[in-house]
Amino acid sequence: MSPSVPPAALDSLPGVPPRGLFRTVTLAPRFSPDPLTISGISGGDREASTQTGRKETETGFCVGYIGTPPDHRLVLSDFFDFLNLRVTSAGDTTLVVEGPGGTWCSDDTQGQTPQIGGQWLPGTYDVWVGSGDPDAYYVYELNVSEVE
Repeated sequence: MSPSVPPAALDSLPGVPPRGLFRTVTLAPRFSPDPLTISGISGGDREASTQTGRKETETGFCVGYIGTPPDHRLVLSDFFDFLNLRVTSAGDTTLVVEGPGGTWCSDDTQGQTPQIGGQWLPGTYDVWVGSGDPDAYYVYELNVSEVE
């Protein structure tokens, strides 16, 4: 399968969940397995900066295109001294996270691999994995880890 998936084909891929809020995950410190891997398909028709209301955050630029509903929801039951979200994909992806304490964006942290790491407050976080270009959709893995 090609790493780029046309939007019309998204609903017909075997084993691929429907777009938007693929999975809600509840985590506590010292979760297992670490890293936790969540799969999805990036992209959408909204500019990331429209969702965030700004062009840049402390963790990077708010660029790319995301869907209207979040792709994932993370519920953190306790404070995390360190937690890292990292997207791997064959395509150019971006990452947007909104939750307690603020909004964070990342693009091309390591090559075309966005990631956001640091201390995280308990609460619910909405996570979007975007594509660098409009009408581009890529299969991705979101790796969640407590390892620095």
